[in-house]
Amino acid sequence: MGRLVVCDHPLIQHKLTIIRDKTTNHKQFRELVDETATLIGIEATRDLPLEPKTVETPVGRAEGKTIAGRKIGLIPILRAGLGMVEGLLRLLPSAKVGHIGLYRDPETLKPVQYYISLPSDAEDRDLIVIDPMLATGGSAIAAISMLKERNCRPTKMLCLIASPERGPGPERSASGCGHLHRRRRRTPGRTRIHRARARRRGRPPVRHGVTKGRRN
Repeated sequence: MGRLVVCDHPLIQHKLTIIRDKTTNHKQFRELVDETATLIGIEATRDLPLEPKTVETPVGRAEGKTIAGRKIGLIPILRAGLGMVEGLLRLLPSAKVGHIGLYRDPETLKPVQYYISLPSDAEDRDLIVIDPMLATGGSAIAAISMLKERNCRPTKMLCLIASPERGPGPERSASGCGHLHRRRRRTPGRTRIHRARARRRGRPPVRHGVTKGRRN
């Protein structure tokens, strides 16, 4: 079973609160998602392997360390995952980016693939799957399964918010994603928020973290 990590850094909590505030405008929202992705990315890369390296400084030799091991790939789930990519690329400028497009079938409520594009050397990289919201876990499991079917190695999944800890998303993804580590900021009451938004927009409300219709 994978390991679930909740990032509770004060800056992440602060920015996420503003993101969730209904008075936050679109510009602020995009900027805050970008900044929060960078902060979560720092936590997610904490366990990257290192190797020793000797460098010449202006005053002599010094022993340091550099990142070792496999290169990184970022795989956002379209379209929401795109908002986190730039914030992660600031930390990992050499990472390559792929994309997976999914929508939820309105009849079966199952995720359906409509697009996938991966780096040519994806099999040789440790892939980080990106999706800001984790509700039922269906899209996460589908995306990770697609990568495994192509002999790729997804190692982590990054989310901004998720259903409550006893909700279906964290439990399903933890049991269905094998060795994956998930980094996220847990948001209690998320289902209630989405129900209220669905009513305002005239959409079917969320039921146990599932919304009928196409996934944005």
